[in-house]
Amino acid sequence: MQSICAAFAAALLLSNVAAPARADTSYPTHNITLVLPFAAGSGTDTTTRLISQKLGQALGVGMVIENKPGANGMIAATYAARAKPDGYTLFVTTNTTHSANPYLLKNLTYDPVKDFTPVARTGDLPFMLVVHPDVPAKTVGELIAYAKANPGKLTYASGSSSAIVSGATFARKAGIDLLHVPYKSSPPAMNDVIGGRITMMFTDVLTGLPHVQGGALRALAVTTKDRSPLVPDLPSMQEAGVPDFDITSWQGYFAPAGTPKEVVTKLNTEIRKIVEDPETKAKLATLGMDAFSGTPEDLGKFVDDQLVLWEKLVREAGIEKQ
Repeated sequence: MQSICAAFAAALLLSNVAAPARADTSYPTHNITLVLPFAAGSGTDTTTRLISQKLGQALGVGMVIENKPGANGMIAATYAARAKPDGYTLFVTTNTTHSANPYLLKNLTYDPVKDFTPVARTGDLPFMLVVHPDVPAKTVGELIAYAKANPGKLTYASGSSSAIVSGATFARKAGIDLLHVPYKSSPPAMNDVIGGRITMMFTDVLTGLPHVQGGALRALAVTTKDRSPLVPDLPSMQEAGVPDFDITSWQGYFAPAGTPKEVVTKLNTEIRKIVEDPETKAKLATLGMDAFSGTPEDLGKFVDDQLVLWEKLVREAGIEKQ
């Protein structure tokens, strides 16, 4: 009888030891939530919906997108950082939360490095300068001249850190006086520019291009150093006469700090397959995204480098922490 009990106890102990390994290899077993710092209809939201659909199919589970705009992405970042590190809550974000916020916000409630585990970068979302069609400017040079003739009367909207820093950088480098009007996300900001209540804004190509093509907005330039292959007819801000202007928005997937390495590896493998698929890359390009990926280590190093870059951009733009 004692030998039977001992054998049973040993079997039970072995089953308990083996259980975590089976749980790890079976990930995922239920829906995964993707937390986004921007509203539905934003560039990050639209591209994430395309990628997440394919990711859900690859992993065999549903993908739930949870938009949490506000406080320049801090609400979403804090929520994701405090989630259980089990791979079932991921944060899809940009340079807004993970590059610029540490230099824009006084009371940051998360740490972009310590509170997150990098999973995979998914690409860049180039920005462009758009104005309301009634603005008497068809070039950046004409817009600068118009602003100088009307100091303090022109406004620019922002729905992200890229837009905030782009607007302030433009004003400082061009020597013009612009009034900044912040929004929770790009879509409502865009609506007010289209409605003529705001003069201009810097927006991601994905959000702005349909309105430019429809005649509701006029595009003047892209914010990257060189012209973007996504909108090759638009000059860069540097080409248009604003020196040393080079700002772009990147996008990536993160998990809460402490997420198991095997979970991160599995997510990275599937995300990279999706992003590097030629058909998906082409589809994302039509949405205004330059899609590419890399390892979790690549993303971690990139975040470190971007924190240095955005500290410089914010400082040179003359923006004070709010």
